[in-house]
Amino acid sequence: MQDLKNEFPALQGQTYLNTASSGLLSRSTYLWRKEHDLDFINNGVDFKFRKQIPEDTRAAVARFFNAQLDEVALVPNFSFGFNIILEGLPKGQKVLMLKNDYPSLLWPVETRDFNVCYAEINEHLEDTISAAFEKYCPDVFVFSLVQWLSGVKIDLSFIKHLKEKYPNVLLMADATQYLGTEQFNFSESGLDVMGGSCYKWMLAGFGNGIMLVKKDAQAKVYPSMIGFNSADTFDSKAEETTFIKHFEPGHQDTFNYGSLHQAILQAEKVSVEKISAKIKDISAYAKGHFIELGLLDKTTKNRKIHSSIFNLKGDMELFKKLAANTIICSPRGGGIRVSFHYYNELEDVDALVHTLSKK
Repeated sequence: MQDLKNEFPALQGQTYLNTASSGLLSRSTYLWRKEHDLDFINNGVDFKFRKQIPEDTRAAVARFFNAQLDEVALVPNFSFGFNIILEGLPKGQKVLMLKNDYPSLLWPVETRDFNVCYAEINEHLEDTISAAFEKYCPDVFVFSLVQWLSGVKIDLSFIKHLKEKYPNVLLMADATQYLGTEQFNFSESGLDVMGGSCYKWMLAGFGNGIMLVKKDAQAKVYPSMIGFNSADTFDSKAEETTFIKHFEPGHQDTFNYGSLHQAILQAEKVSVEKISAKIKDISAYAKGHFIELGLLDKTTKNRKIHSSIFNLKGDMELFKKLAANTIICSPRGGGIRVSFHYYNELEDVDALVHTLSKK
């Protein structure tokens, strides 16, 4: 694996355990961004070239997540794309959600004309969801693949089984805390819709995200967003707009979507298999130490499947102590959230544990 401290300068002089808040920008992506704007300054806009950047990014996203090109929408962030989806759903549908899921999931649903019901997030999450399906018979299930507060990760094989059992229920996932952490096959998954912002684990910087929508699901959603670029030419008719292009009205941000393309190329160069293996190793190593120190709640401690995000028992005094020791993390949900990506090392866990153990 490449020299990560050189590739990610922010790793130098601090222990960065905050990818769940924002991933780091790599030197390689920064250099591409610099060249992109230098070309703009020196040469002006070549619209033919600029129009190709989002299309190259779309192709990279489709390849990276094994989706079809016409299932991939490029959006500024998850919230933007998710709201477009919800606006295209028939009113009054019963939507099952998870209590205390991310606000960008909860608020857009709760403030619209849907019949909302909830399942609890606990150590038996999959069983709890199954029971909620039997009790509520939802039309739509909306959830995060990885929980932002606790790092609880849903079993993807369970989601596939759920889709097989309830083929008519739309399964819609926020994957912001998941994208880029392991290999994922959208076509073979149980998900109908998967979206995410790419500034966290994808390491693509701000202003870019994706929405993947399977063909069968496209027939159940009627997005109304439209504008130039939604159609092929000035002479096109509005009604000729394809499903995916409803998510991309107006001129597209080549700087940010190009950054996502570069981030994907970098992940492929490192290899997603190696990224996933390293994240799992660090996560298991960290979890063992956190259990020994009594820092995890019952849900995180007892689940076999977990991400590399942990919410540790601790107050603001402890958070300030970590910050004073140049350990970068976030106060979240009454605890301290730490997260480990492939640019982290076991030594970062050791540094954290050493500071946590000091009186």
